[in-house]
Amino acid sequence: MREIWKAFVDFFVSLRLTVVLLALSIILIFWATLAQVQLGVWGVQEHFFRTFIVLSKIPGTQIPVPVFPGGYFIGGLLLINLIAAHIKRFQFTWQKSGIQLIHTGLILLLVGELLTGLWQEEYQMRLDEGQTKNYSESYRENELVIINTSDSDFDDVVAVPENILAGRQEVQHPKLPFRVIVRDYYPNAALQMRNQVQEAPVSPATVGIGPRVVTTPLALTYKPDERNLAAAFVELIGPEGSIGTWLVSTQLLMPQTFEYASQTFAVSLRFERNYKPYSLKLLDFTHDVYAGTEIPKNFSSRIKLTTPDGLDDREVLIYMNNPMRYAGLTFYQAGFDNDDRTTVLQVVHNPSWMLPYISCVLMMLGLLIQFSFSLVRFSHQRLATA
Repeated sequence: MREIWKAFVDFFVSLRLTVVLLALSIILIFWATLAQVQLGVWGVQEHFFRTFIVLSKIPGTQIPVPVFPGGYFIGGLLLINLIAAHIKRFQFTWQKSGIQLIHTGLILLLVGELLTGLWQEEYQMRLDEGQTKNYSESYRENELVIINTSDSDFDDVVAVPENILAGRQEVQHPKLPFRVIVRDYYPNAALQMRNQVQEAPVSPATVGIGPRVVTTPLALTYKPDERNLAAAFVELIGPEGSIGTWLVSTQLLMPQTFEYASQTFAVSLRFERNYKPYSLKLLDFTHDVYAGTEIPKNFSSRIKLTTPDGLDDREVLIYMNNPMRYAGLTFYQAGFDNDDRTTVLQVVHNPSWMLPYISCVLMMLGLLIQFSFSLVRFSHQRLATA
């Protein structure tokens, strides 16, 4: 048992393991860089880095097979290797304090990337000049919402997450007098009016706009300038039977309304929303370009932050490399519409955002200390020789 334990420890503290993992990381990054042309940034992150094994389909089939270790696998082993070597080999002395700080910074950097992949959430907020919003929207995730609009003072919203839609699960919520059954779900689809398509198939939808629309499933896109637009066929069933089947899609901007049990409801598929206890109003958007060109030089948004208690009410200017941080969220100036009256803010929630900065500071201090000791030792040797 002692020999087995020694071999186990020697494996994880081995410098060879470090070199092999770094080489695998280089190959993985190079491969992912080439694949980014087809998959885009988000697709590369999910396919190569935020996974333990990189899967590839057998040509001509849909069967996935493991072909290479993923980012979580390589990064996890590298983290264990660094910690194990740090504990076993290094002893704290002033001469080695710089190396200790460098390794601690590397460990924090790996931990920060892991936590970022697990915890970070990204949304976007699109605002027209003069518009006020208290929510941001996901760029990739969707949700089915059924809204009870019977009360004139408020809307009662039931939101169904996308994973339930994709699994075609049945939903029975206590606030709804009917069941929700997902008949079909397409992560990406195109909609066309039926009179524009020859020999169009019969639509599963029976009410709303669905019977007049043809839904064509599309392959998922990962390109940065394209967006997946989901669609689904949803049937509502009450105690007396089916109420109808609706076509819902993120391309349909207006919810479809209907009456049931003396109440008014609206059904819609939209990008997942993240509501906040405060609101933002776009006061003014500015878009500057370089003289004689259409190349953006700077774009900024002057917004009004309004809180329920009024304590944090203020105006904030958000522009490139100058985000607004508030209530654990960071608001970046991400883009704008061509009319120069609409801004797009990227809203990021990342509890571990400070770890990369701390790790970089520790590694910088470690390098400075280590080089200082080496410089002093070299100077003493030169003096002794002289």
